[in-house]
Amino acid sequence: MLNHNLETVPQLYRTIRPGARYDHSLRLLLTAKALDDALFTKSGIMVGLGESEAEVLEVMDDMGEAGVDFLTIGQYLQPTRKHAPIHRFVTPEEFESYRSAACAKGFLLVTASPLTRSSYHAAEDFARLRRLREAGLRH
Repeated sequence: MLNHNLETVPQLYRTIRPGARYDHSLRLLLTAKALDDALFTKSGIMVGLGESEAEVLEVMDDMGEAGVDFLTIGQYLQPTRKHAPIHRFVTPEEFESYRSAACAKGFLLVTASPLTRSSYHAAEDFARLRRLREAGLRH
């Protein structure tokens, strides 16, 4: 199991994750999957930072190409005043739209809601992924 979050869209990476590089994060996920295709990989993105829907869908495509099995999408919440401000609150309908799009793109498991966090129920989610993979099913 490898959990590595992209956190945001490439256009916001320098602002939101100044010490990280988007292409390095994708390469890590791709390399892990290349080393062991049976390894479950998980990544996530926080929305509400000023990204567009098209940018979120592009990140999903990038994650899919990197072989990510499990995708989490949650609302960004500003942890301190030193962190980036919340640009907007994403509606529950938009989260459902993102979830549906991710499912259609082939992710094995997708969690998308305002309160979704990367590690929330991680053990149960990976057990569910294992069962789904063994059964040859999705979602």
